[in-house]
Amino acid sequence: MSASGTTPTSSFSSSLAEGPIDERKFVVALARGLDLLRAFRPGETLLGNSDFVERTGLPKATVNRLAYTLTVLGYLRFDESLGKYALDAGVLSLGFALLSGTDTLELARPHMRAFAREVGAAVSLGCRDGLDVIYLETIRSETALTLGLASGSRLSMLTSSMGRAYLAVQPIDVRMALFADLEKTAGTEGPALVKAAKREIEVFGKEGCCYSFRDWHEDVNAVAVPFREPRDRRWLVLSCSGPASSMGPEVFRERVAPLLKSLARRLGETV
Repeated sequence: MSASGTTPTSSFSSSLAEGPIDERKFVVALARGLDLLRAFRPGETLLGNSDFVERTGLPKATVNRLAYTLTVLGYLRFDESLGKYALDAGVLSLGFALLSGTDTLELARPHMRAFAREVGAAVSLGCRDGLDVIYLETIRSETALTLGLASGSRLSMLTSSMGRAYLAVQPIDVRMALFADLEKTAGTEGPALVKAAKREIEVFGKEGCCYSFRDWHEDVNAVAVPFREPRDRRWLVLSCSGPASSMGPEVFRERVAPLLKSLARRLGETV
């Protein structure tokens, strides 16, 4: 926060964009409003002003104005009996617009279904959202016994194979800025988590994929491969996850990773 009480535009540069921000074009108020919407986490239905303040770092007065504006526009709904806000239909319509406008998702679905059946696990497609990765789609085999993450679920870049794979293909200056922001938001565990993520990025240089063995969840192993979308040229990430109790690291290295890399090459440009 600056001395004037406003957040400098540059503070958004590494956490929200894939490159430097042109401050002449950047609308800070809009970015702050979107931060309120991002404050909701999977499974949460109601948040109060104190939750928004804690998660965004914005002053209470600013949060009040932003929440009111988003309510008027139909992106939030205020529950007077509880004094809290819920996401409203405006957010849902944006999500549907994103999914319906993603040609790669339509192309990927049949391949993902075949992959899930062959491997007997869950396969997901995701992209970056701030300091997280967000799931666009998840398809599970009938025998998959792993934690269910649906479209819209978010995971940390530091502990998820998907997030690590995204970090691995970023220019070094962007990656280091992201690491700095991620370490700050992770608190006391930040340095250890960043160190673990950097080790997996070194693995990416040798194997073309990133792993997460019990890092995100104690009984989940996963591998992820990034690819660049042909039309929009943005980075998307494919991941496959399964129960660590029955799908150990060698299964992912020797069987799952080669198949996932092959699928990524069919969908776009890989490293």
